[in-house]
Amino acid sequence: MKKDELYVDPQRVVPDFVFDERVAQVFPDMINRSVPGYATIINMIGTLASRWVAEGSNCYDLGCSLGAASMAVSSAIPHQDYALIAVDNSLPMLQQAAKLLERSQQDSPIQLVCSDVRNVAIERASMIILNFTLQFIPAEDRQSFLTQLYDGMLENGLLVLSEKIALSNDASQQLFTEMHHSFKKAQGYSDLEISQKRSALENVLIPETLERHKARLQEIGFTTVEVWFQCFNFVSLLAIK
Repeated sequence: MKKDELYVDPQRVVPDFVFDERVAQVFPDMINRSVPGYATIINMIGTLASRWVAEGSNCYDLGCSLGAASMAVSSAIPHQDYALIAVDNSLPMLQQAAKLLERSQQDSPIQLVCSDVRNVAIERASMIILNFTLQFIPAEDRQSFLTQLYDGMLENGLLVLSEKIALSNDASQQLFTEMHHSFKKAQGYSDLEISQKRSALENVLIPETLERHKARLQEIGFTTVEVWFQCFNFVSLLAIK
């Protein structure tokens, strides 16, 4: 994988961020240097899957990017009697995922599907993974989308929802933003790269507060909604049907 240098050079106009071929080539470096704790989240998704993915059920990785969560799941489950559907709407990302999956030589049931995650039929789901995916879905569609997922889940099914969040307190928002930028600088990103990436994502990645995420999941019907991971303004929640 290549080093992420997409925003090294000054750009007169920074276009909106898209998961194109350029991003696919550098994504592992980009995500690990941009999201604190990303590797921990991926590893623990495998641990959660070993408990939740039941025989004869389906597991969905929605917004799978290069398939890191899917591969963690397939490595952790001791049986083969399940289907693992990995969905992304970016063909370049899925093409790169297919190459990585082939290199991993995993004997797994991963099915790569190119589709808008909102159009996927969810059936007999024992586990659904939304790993930094919901934030890219229009805010007005999030309630109905999550309801669709809930309706397709088995009883006691698990939703893993990882998101960048907004803080309701301005001072806390400023603090966490500054700490995130400090993290990225420690990973080798320059002030210019951080600024231009932020501009690219401004109209694409729309965060919500943790309170909003939890309230919505509870409104939909999830009986347990808990934060299991947080670092600055990045969180991952477990929601159990």
